[in-house]
Amino acid sequence: QVQLVESGGGLVQAGGSLRLSCAASGIIFRLSALAWYRQAPGKHREWVATITTGGNTNYGDSVKGRFTISRDNANNLVYLQMSSLKSEDAGVYYCYCAGVQEGITGTRDYWGQGTQVTVSS
Repeated sequence: QVQLVESGGGLVQAGGSLRLSCAASGIIFRLSALAWYRQAPGKHREWVATITTGGNTNYGDSVKGRFTISRDNANNLVYLQMSSLKSEDAGVYYCYCAGVQEGITGTRDYWGQGTQVTVSS
């Protein structure tokens, strides 16, 4: 059974920082690409950042230069370090993986349950 469990969300003042974590299980973590998405109330889910199996990263334009995605293959963790937070960064942040599993060809999409980030101005 694949599980992605996010943590680290909370209330932060504008301009502050927060680090989100996502613990993955049930997948071959080092072979799985990972990403963070977010969804603000009344808006569509928005891609935030991706990290490949090789450690290459990409960011949405709205977070570039402020957010950093990283992975810890030894502990099956992916992080999102968020700095210089703005009110528009608020929302539910979701961990995503294109999961590779033993005995299954290709990848499958998996999502965490989300963690709330609130930014006060």
